[in-house]
Amino acid sequence: QVQLVESGGGLVQAGGSLRLSCAASGRLFSINSMGWYRQAPGKQRELVAAITSGGSTNYADSVKGRFTISRDNLKNTVYLQMNSLKPEDTAVYYCNADMRALLAWSQRDYWGQGTQVTVSS
Repeated sequence: QVQLVESGGGLVQAGGSLRLSCAASGRLFSINSMGWYRQAPGKQRELVAAITSGGSTNYADSVKGRFTISRDNLKNTVYLQMNSLKPEDTAVYYCNADMRALLAWSQRDYWGQGTQVTVSS
């Protein structure tokens, strides 16, 4: 079964750093883009950062210069390094990947279970 497993969330003070990881596992044929979304209480889920299989990146304006997305294609893993964290970064962070399972006809979106990031002021 193809799945995404996240790790690295937690509680940090404002100005601190956290690193999120998300590993894809299962019988995979290919992984295209990977990314991170977040959802704060009472708000819609929003894109934080995304990275293509070739390494091109895209960031939400609110995190540019503070967050860095990267991936290790050999490990099927995407990372989100979060620096200079602010209380408004508090949310559940979800990993997302556009993947094709080994016996599937086409690729589709997969989501991780979510990891809580809480930034205290």
